[in-house]
Amino acid sequence: MHSENLRWETLGALKNSPKGKLKYSPDWLEKGEDILAGCVEVSSLSPLSGQILKRLSPRPRLNTCSLTSCVRDTSPGLSEEGSFPVSPRQISSPVSIRAEEDEQKKAEEIKEAPAASVSSPPAMSILSPRATQMAGCILMCEHKHKAKAKAELSLRLEQQERLVATVSSCESEQLKRFEELMELKQRQEYQSMRDMMEKETQESLGRQEKMREEHRHRMKILNLRLREAEQQRLREAELERQRQVEGRERHRAINAIQEEVLQLNQLLQPRPSTQTDSALDHTPYITRGNQLCSQVSEVVPASADGQYPSVEDLNVAERALQEMRSLVRNLQDEVTQAVERKRKEQEEEEEEKKRHEELKAQQEEQQKNAARSAKEKARKQGLQTGADDSTLKWYNALQDSAARCAQAFDELSTAKDTQFIKMKIYKLAEKFVKQGEEEVASNHSAAFPIAAVASGIWELHPAIGDLILAHLHKKCPYAVPHYPPMERGTSVEDYQKILGYRVDDSKVEGQDSFLKRMSGMIRLYAAIIQMRWPYTGKQGPHPHGLNQGWRWLAQILNMEPLADITATILFDFLEVCGNALMRQYRGQFWKLILLIIEEYFPRIEAVTSTGQMGSVTRLKQFLETSLRTKQIPAHRSELGSAFFKS
Repeated sequence: MHSENLRWETLGALKNSPKGKLKYSPDWLEKGEDILAGCVEVSSLSPLSGQILKRLSPRPRLNTCSLTSCVRDTSPGLSEEGSFPVSPRQISSPVSIRAEEDEQKKAEEIKEAPAASVSSPPAMSILSPRATQMAGCILMCEHKHKAKAKAELSLRLEQQERLVATVSSCESEQLKRFEELMELKQRQEYQSMRDMMEKETQESLGRQEKMREEHRHRMKILNLRLREAEQQRLREAELERQRQVEGRERHRAINAIQEEVLQLNQLLQPRPSTQTDSALDHTPYITRGNQLCSQVSEVVPASADGQYPSVEDLNVAERALQEMRSLVRNLQDEVTQAVERKRKEQEEEEEEKKRHEELKAQQEEQQKNAARSAKEKARKQGLQTGADDSTLKWYNALQDSAARCAQAFDELSTAKDTQFIKMKIYKLAEKFVKQGEEEVASNHSAAFPIAAVASGIWELHPAIGDLILAHLHKKCPYAVPHYPPMERGTSVEDYQKILGYRVDDSKVEGQDSFLKRMSGMIRLYAAIIQMRWPYTGKQGPHPHGLNQGWRWLAQILNMEPLADITATILFDFLEVCGNALMRQYRGQFWKLILLIIEEYFPRIEAVTSTGQMGSVTRLKQFLETSLRTKQIPAHRSELGSAFFKS
């Protein structure tokens, strides 16, 4: 039983010995080790063997002496360091170093252990002195090897520390390079992201610009469509307005035709002067006149139901008017023939005296009726149809003066000096007006030279000026301005003569010739009021200056316009005298021009038919150009101061 315990202890000691701790390394070839490196090592005693022997020896002194001697007498083979083979694993292997450190710790623990445990009887026999000496030498050798191993271990540790420092520095450098690489990658990624964002921004801006361009294109198309729709609406409105204007014009023309037909029908009634002639029969004329009046009256109610008359209705009314005029003309011819036969039966003196009295009474009656009808119509419509009372009084005074002058030289056989002078100034004034009627009408540039001479004579002899105005008003009543009304009992020929028409053998001159003569006389009048003869040497205002032109312009704007006449005389007057009035009245003049365009011109268009729009168009262009440029140029034939100095 005791032997079995010893065997187990022996096996445990062998297991704890360095030999028992040998391990087989499968990678010995890669490490360059010997395959038998762990098996050829020399067995060595434990460091505790000396202590054990010291405790077991009965003679410690002898042992000590023998030990020292053994130390001195060691064989060269035992004293040399190289005589004992040392395992490379004990020197270089960190595992063997750790094992030795563990054994040393265990030995120290054994030293500190109580003596009872050490003093237990060993299971081995007492060694011989030589063996003890050998064990001491072995112990010394082990100490040397331990010191050498410690030195190599410290050297190895230094190498490892240097290696670790080198590796650490390399790793830190690599870490720096890695960080730089990462930073570079981040910058590249940031740059690529920024480029991508810029590219997306540019693409977005391009899309926005494209959308804006498409929006502008769509807006342009919409604006064009809106403009086309607005233009279409304006065209339709203009066509509707033109249709209404034409309808109103036809309605107004039919009313005027009906009024004229009724007036002409009154002329068909027998007059007291014809009742004495039993051969003249008015019944057929009266019957046909009543039929024509009924025919026109049938057309008018159809146009008074809120609808405008058609062109056919207007043609029917015009044909009825023409036929009525022919009836009146035929009746007038018969009446004239009857009157001629009656005159031949009476004495010439009585006939002349009676005619003179009738003419005077007729003129007075016409003046009263004209004033009365003008006032009534002005109250109804807001504008006058004739001149006011003061203008008519002045007009009649001029006519009376001219009549007295004409009566003064009736009998030239008994003429005196004063009568001869009156005859000369009368004929001279008549000649000036005739020059305007013929010369200025043919050549508009002749207005200023004739006006300069007439103005000079007017300043020297004021009576001639009154006669010039009298002749001018007689031949051109629109220079007053005055629109003579047709009185009851006045024939059509006489009324047309009063209006200024030339009537030769019952033939009335054409409208173009009439407007041409009126234009010439209005131009002469407009030139006279602004021209002064520079050689008279008289001071003071013009005897008939621009204030009279301003009066004429204001009065004609207060009267209802006449078709084709008002537009013509307004254009002629403003073209000749507009520059002088502009310089004289300035702001007030432009207010008057604006009034003509906004309020008076639509009235002119309303009474003007389609075939009479030439004069209206000229007046409209002249007014619009003058108002746009705020300037009316002087007439090209105006005589300036340089002309009289040359």
